[in-house]
Amino acid sequence: MIDVILERGFDRPLESQLVRSLSEAAQPCFHLHRIEWQESLLARDGRRLVCHFQAPDVESARIGLRQAGADISSLWGGSVHDAPSLGITDLAAANVMVERRFAAAVTFEAIQALEEAGSACLDNHQVRFVRTIFSLDRQRMLCLYQAPDAESVRLAQHQAGMPVTHVWAFQRIAPVVDSTPLI
Repeated sequence: MIDVILERGFDRPLESQLVRSLSEAAQPCFHLHRIEWQESLLARDGRRLVCHFQAPDVESARIGLRQAGADISSLWGGSVHDAPSLGITDLAAANVMVERRFAAAVTFEAIQALEEAGSACLDNHQVRFVRTIFSLDRQRMLCLYQAPDAESVRLAQHQAGMPVTHVWAFQRIAPVVDSTPLI
């Protein structure tokens, strides 16, 4: 299974309940193509959405999402890199995304080295790295942080000399896990 990302922008704001309903309604189609919805990150203003799936490959995700009625014009495969000490509550506490786009392919290690070199800037603004999703073409990166607000992340990234395309606050929408004990 690989990680697949769907990015969307909207003229009219979406509500988190609509995102959850659409994702749950698509489950039969997802099941058919072995797509597992991991989470969706909805901008606080409801106009941006990043959905994270796992699928056998990008093409399976493309077919399944298209059949479910999704606009797949910005769908890409990637790899997930979590903070070394990440716990499940840390992922749930992530609330700000940094989008990075590169004109030429970069290595994950090069960007990670920049981030580590600027870690004091993050600390100064109470910004904590949680997760990075790095595109397979090595030209796009989404980084999730836990921070007081998006402006704190923007300032920390600028002071650390990190490349930044967009910074935005989000709310996480995740599948409901059935906690019924198996007998």
